[in-house]
Amino acid sequence: MRIGIVGTSWPYRGGLAAFNERLARQFAAEGHEVKIFTFTLQYPDFLFPGKTQYSDSPEPTDLCITRTVNSINPFSWFKTAKAIKQAGIDLLVIKFWIPLMAPCLGTIARLARRNGITVVSVLDNVIPHEPHFWDKWLIRYFIRSIDHFVAMSDSVKEDCLRFLPASRHNCVTLSPHPLYDNFGEPVTQSQARKELNLPTDKTILLFFGFIRDYKGLDLLMKAYAQAIKKHPELLLVVAGEFYNNGQQYSDLERELQLNGKICWRTEFIPDDRVRYYFSAADLIVQPYKTATQSGVTQIAYHFEKPMLVTNVGGLAEIVPDGKVGYVCDVKADDIADAISRFASMDKNKRDTQFRQNIQKEKQKYAWSRMSAAIVKS
Repeated sequence: MRIGIVGTSWPYRGGLAAFNERLARQFAAEGHEVKIFTFTLQYPDFLFPGKTQYSDSPEPTDLCITRTVNSINPFSWFKTAKAIKQAGIDLLVIKFWIPLMAPCLGTIARLARRNGITVVSVLDNVIPHEPHFWDKWLIRYFIRSIDHFVAMSDSVKEDCLRFLPASRHNCVTLSPHPLYDNFGEPVTQSQARKELNLPTDKTILLFFGFIRDYKGLDLLMKAYAQAIKKHPELLLVVAGEFYNNGQQYSDLERELQLNGKICWRTEFIPDDRVRYYFSAADLIVQPYKTATQSGVTQIAYHFEKPMLVTNVGGLAEIVPDGKVGYVCDVKADDIADAISRFASMDKNKRDTQFRQNIQKEKQKYAWSRMSAAIVKS
């Protein structure tokens, strides 16, 4: 089968690009011919909250990537649809994550369907984390452009069904977010900490990824301030670029008297450095205020690290409480309690117990399951 993927890819960086490129490799490994149609312009610079949208990595030599989509130029949407038709694409896959992209991606999907191409959307989110009054109209436009959907959590599936008539509810398939296994193999904890210049005698809590309000770093800092009083061996490492005003966290750090007790690595973490942060950590902490699913949990599964997540969206679905980590309420006190319980456990027993459970649980998240869900849609 000839499969096209429309969405973020090299030369852009981040989780969306990582997902699409890993999915393309999975399809190729299964014998399909795969082409990625990515952006010439993804976001106008004034809409992008980070420092840069672009990757420093060289162009992948094993992927066929064409830059043709300008998210705000309708002429490019027609050009992309024409390129998809000329490539003889049988199945088109579109990753959807924010309503802002609905006009662009929805129009490409509609044009592809007119040419007899089946279009499947993999849904990161339907309802955005940071909503606007125009979202419903845009979401509705996109949803009506698609033949089939693959939702990566129950909460996203339910959100999608709200925009579909009952007669189309069977067009939505549930398939969990696969493992991010493209960041290399783990290294020993001591080797990782040496590489990152982190202390070897600390229990490291890792907050990883872009820093946005909904991800709850403020809650984690309040919880950490409580937990560190009982467990001074704790160290919070924040690794990721600010996507909002970082001053609020500096102010909170002073207010909580945490100066010098948090290790800030507030820059974009390149793909080849990700494995060191996860290998160095003892516990991956995701204190999100809202969520659907998260790629961070799937990186943690790959590196076989226990997780602490809040009971929002689909996070609790993929982190069984007490087996591969902890599920907490969206409260600093509850997060602090879970951190303290983790820190109180014998390290060797704790690591062995969680790792064994993670090794069993991670088998659910193979890329072959995602590819099968898409192809069978």
